[in-house]
Amino acid sequence: MVRELQRELQKKQRFASDASHELRTTIAGLRTELEEARLHPGETDLCDLLANALRNVERLNAIITDMRILAEMDAGPPNEPQQVDLAELVHDEIGRRTDCIAVRHRLETGVTVVAIPIRISRVLTNLLDNAQRHARQMIEVRVSRDGDSAELTVTDDGEGVAESERERIFQRFTRLQAARRLDHTGTGLGLAIARDIAQAHIGSLHVREAETGGACFVLRLPLAGSVAPVGTPLDP
Repeated sequence: MVRELQRELQKKQRFASDASHELRTTIAGLRTELEEARLHPGETDLCDLLANALRNVERLNAIITDMRILAEMDAGPPNEPQQVDLAELVHDEIGRRTDCIAVRHRLETGVTVVAIPIRISRVLTNLLDNAQRHARQMIEVRVSRDGDSAELTVTDDGEGVAESERERIFQRFTRLQAARRLDHTGTGLGLAIARDIAQAHIGSLHVREAETGGACFVLRLPLAGSVAPVGTPLDP
């Protein structure tokens, strides 16, 4: 019991340290740019300054938003689990989005899980956001049955994820070089949140190479009637 409590405390301390580092780094970058502009106003391009400042503000907002989501997850489920038709959920979520790359979908109807809808929507949102960053021309979402499990995949035709990095990308605040190059405002929390939600629903989330050569993220959840997921609090 003591060892378990120590591990939990270490997890919380590590998360607090990582979050503080990410926030301080972004604030330091913003402050440096503003101080340089104040010292050398005649040499400052106002448009560039404002664009960089807004980018840093967007990153701060994204980090705070993701940290709030993690805190809500740690506090427990916001609603009681209910039966969710994954095809309907995916169709509704795609219909709400205005993405640069159109999302194709192949959805098997009647694939139902017992879940908290807002949480599964968050998983899909995070996976689609990730795909939009990395895809060249194609993103596809599939929903199907596989034995006693429901399977939701999000596939893109981007660079893919090296086999050696396929677990590391689910660690909090992890951002690979390609992600940093493509999106300066990302937090490195999206995929970690998605996996935490999957595991809280007695499911799994992993990534494999897609037939397109890009990444294929696979969410697996128990079908309704097989195993009832327990909405347990999640550890930061």
